[in-house]
Amino acid sequence: MQREILQQPGASFAAGWWPGFGHLIARRTGGAWIALAAALGVGTAIRLALLGKAALEVSWNLSLLAALAWGTLFTGAAALCWVAPLALGLAALPQRFFCWRWGRIGAHFGSVAVLCGLSFGAVAAWLFWDEFGVRLNFIAVDYLVYTKEVVGNIRESYPMPAIYASLLAVSVALHLLIVRLGWMRRWLEAGAAGVGRRWSVAAGWGLAALGLALFLSEERLPEFANNYNRELAKDGLWSLFAAFRANQLEYDRFYPTMDVDAAFARTRVRLARDGAVPLTEDPHDLLRLVKHTGPEQRLNVVQITVESLSADFLSSFNRASRLTPNLDALARQSLVFERFYATGTRTDRGMEALTLSVPPTPGRSLVKRPRNEGLFTLGSVFRSRGYATAFLYGGYGYFDNMNAFFGGNGYRVIDRTQVAAADVTFANIWGACDEDLYRWTLREADRDFAARRPFHYFVMTTSNHRPFTYPEGRIDLPSKISGRFGAVKYSDYAIGAFLRAAENRPWFRNTVFVIVGDHCASSAGKVALPVQNYHVPLFLYAPGGQIPAGVVKAVTSQIDYAPTLLGLLGWTYPSRFYGRDVLNPEDAQPGFALLGNYQRLALFQENRLHVLSPIRQSASHVYDPETHALLPSAGDPEAVGDTIAYYQTASWLFRHGRQRELSREEWVRYARDLPAVPTGISQ
Repeated sequence: MQREILQQPGASFAAGWWPGFGHLIARRTGGAWIALAAALGVGTAIRLALLGKAALEVSWNLSLLAALAWGTLFTGAAALCWVAPLALGLAALPQRFFCWRWGRIGAHFGSVAVLCGLSFGAVAAWLFWDEFGVRLNFIAVDYLVYTKEVVGNIRESYPMPAIYASLLAVSVALHLLIVRLGWMRRWLEAGAAGVGRRWSVAAGWGLAALGLALFLSEERLPEFANNYNRELAKDGLWSLFAAFRANQLEYDRFYPTMDVDAAFARTRVRLARDGAVPLTEDPHDLLRLVKHTGPEQRLNVVQITVESLSADFLSSFNRASRLTPNLDALARQSLVFERFYATGTRTDRGMEALTLSVPPTPGRSLVKRPRNEGLFTLGSVFRSRGYATAFLYGGYGYFDNMNAFFGGNGYRVIDRTQVAAADVTFANIWGACDEDLYRWTLREADRDFAARRPFHYFVMTTSNHRPFTYPEGRIDLPSKISGRFGAVKYSDYAIGAFLRAAENRPWFRNTVFVIVGDHCASSAGKVALPVQNYHVPLFLYAPGGQIPAGVVKAVTSQIDYAPTLLGLLGWTYPSRFYGRDVLNPEDAQPGFALLGNYQRLALFQENRLHVLSPIRQSASHVYDPETHALLPSAGDPEAVGDTIAYYQTASWLFRHGRQRELSREEWVRYARDLPAVPTGISQ
């Protein structure tokens, strides 16, 4: 058997320059060092490639050297964790496998497969960086759950046959190099060692990998001034599994805290600035009665939440843009919120804030967490007045747990599975085009109007999403090859067509149309929380004139949408919302926005950003709206205290099941304070 192995290609070449040392290493490490070297090499190569890609954004100083050093450490750890299972697999193989001809052939195929896996990871890291400007993180973890949509999206967005062929060619070339250097012979020779030796070596690899997995954490990375440097200090595969392991973060364990009673007391004071009256003596309950004088307006509300609609796409905010003629015309007839910010960087975060009016607590959004049914939502308040509430989505609503969240919180769900095949005229992997979605919306509105029910709809679009395909002939930019610009222009076209069609409906002039972005098209930047990349539009358009056109200049965020809308309707209602009615004249406090990116949590107010991060850290910055730079500054104790109180109490309430919907009995009990009590209060 030894002779057969030594006769493999490359054996004499390796023996010439590596006579005994390679043999010793191979025997003592079970040959897994080959995979370790390959994984370390691929990880280092992708880091250098990303450095070249981000050359204009990184800081070329000593921090970059530190980033590369940390990166090498994490790549080595990731490589070790990659190698340990291979060593265990090697130990489990029978010894005769390495003497069997087909076994040796299988080992060569296995080597190519491992190299393909490493190469695929490198390409995935590159494309993910190209899309998000960061290493693999929570987003990648979430996407792995939804294989159909993600695989379909990748197939429609990238030339996958060419990519697969290139990966195979590179992997075969690397394998031939390994064979040429004699490394494959060393691996097979190590496998032919005794079973006891192989298991002892595998145990050593496994213990080393387990030790690193337990004690090496990205939380130990220093706070780099430039976020690109920090991302280069990570390893793609390590970051992916770290994100999977830490998908939810316990606020009290990782972030700055104060006494929980003090946190609630501070939050209650802040929320009472609009004159709201507490409805319970429980110090850990924020339930209060929000009062408005005058008659209530019983208007329908159609909320169109547009995928990835950055404010910068609209000429209302960026004069150089010419992509949204319909929205720009609509802005002149609407109440426009000039400094309106998304709370996060994903659709589920936008849904969470617009529906629940809560801060973006660390980890997953509440939309995707377990036990998220029966919560107090904007739909709760509408249903207390006898409204029909519905969630309409052009795609498959199991993605991001949308159907379970909205269905579990009292909304009627209409997604692609709920409509006939004839109702879909154009679709890509993410869902039906916006025109189809709006046609479904018109049909639902007609039905509710015919049933004499006012309605509130949460409509979620998909067209402004990679692969950026849409029906041809609608706009002057071709589908797909125009990329994001074409998708934005098509989204604008579809909204214009929808409003023109709605004009002919009898319910049109008694309806408020809301246009709001779920998040920006890009969230990456040189800093961890680039404020400008959270800026999204919010328009409220009432064709009947019930809400006058104008501009709101105060800083606001998505959590302020629900209470501000209800304030414009003049409603008095019980509330568990964290947001505020920014137009309430009794509330004179400056506007602010709560922003987050899974791990970092912030309060933005008067061009000052106060950030909380894991390991109980906090920092304050001054934001320059011209250059978008964040300059370090001394923290304002009051503002930092408010930031901690908002996030700590929001996390506490959800963890203890206290964000719940009111029962029918509670709605009836509080209804005595309402100016107009409907006869049919519904859950």
